[in-house]
Amino acid sequence: MVILLGLAAAVLYGTGDFLGGLATRRVPVLAVLLLAETAGVIVGLPAAAMWPGPARLAGLAWGISAGLIGGAGLIIFYSGLAAGPMSVVAPVSGLVSTVLPVAVALAEGERPTATIYAGALLCLAAIVLASSAGDGNPAGRPGAAPQPRLPGAGRALGYGIASGASFGLFFLLIRNAGQSGELWPVAAGRIGELAIVLAAAAVLRRSLIPPSAGRRPLLLAAAAAGAIDVIANICYVAATRTGMFGLAVVLASLYPGITVLLARAALGERLRRVQQIGLGLAAIGIILVTT
Repeated sequence: MVILLGLAAAVLYGTGDFLGGLATRRVPVLAVLLLAETAGVIVGLPAAAMWPGPARLAGLAWGISAGLIGGAGLIIFYSGLAAGPMSVVAPVSGLVSTVLPVAVALAEGERPTATIYAGALLCLAAIVLASSAGDGNPAGRPGAAPQPRLPGAGRALGYGIASGASFGLFFLLIRNAGQSGELWPVAAGRIGELAIVLAAAAVLRRSLIPPSAGRRPLLLAAAAAGAIDVIANICYVAATRTGMFGLAVVLASLYPGITVLLARAALGERLRRVQQIGLGLAAIGIILVTT
């Protein structure tokens, strides 16, 4: 079950990133994030209220903390895309966000089989390769509009590490939140992310009112991205409960490959050779961890 739920989370995360990437092509990033996080709260709160189980204080605290950290990671990630080469920021962020929680899982005593180890290592390589940005969207979280390459690989490396660490902490915190309650922690996480977006807009003095003229489909895509991301979080939390945490993280982190495939299918974007190799490694890695 952990494999199915982990892969479901990857598909949903990747789909949400693709939709968010479409919106950011013509709508400011913070406005897109506001719509996505608001939609996430609107979906998450009723789902939590209808799901059996009380709202526990510990779970809510973990969830809000996860949302604050994850929201900060999004802001750092986009700042990195603007400040340095995407081909550095996205892969480094994807790798760090996976290695950090996997290292915690191993420290906690998880001991997968040799086959699972091999498959997980291939998946890690696939995450980096599939995240490598070409001239189109970087397969990050969420996707972004094409941007010019800028100098400063060292600075981009710092942004990648910082955003990846934030995303990795999100995976850890939302896992802990899931151990303290049902769906309330997921809803609390969306509230935390929304709070960070609002705070960032206030500090940067950016308008959060998106232009609507001729852009309604993009605004709907942004809202859909937030709703889908909530379902992805639910699948991820459920995966951490039904099997090895490290395996759940590795499988869920394959979402850049889904974003790349959707960009290819829906927008006709050309896959770079390195991304094709990454997708192939992901398929082999999935086969290994499922045998």
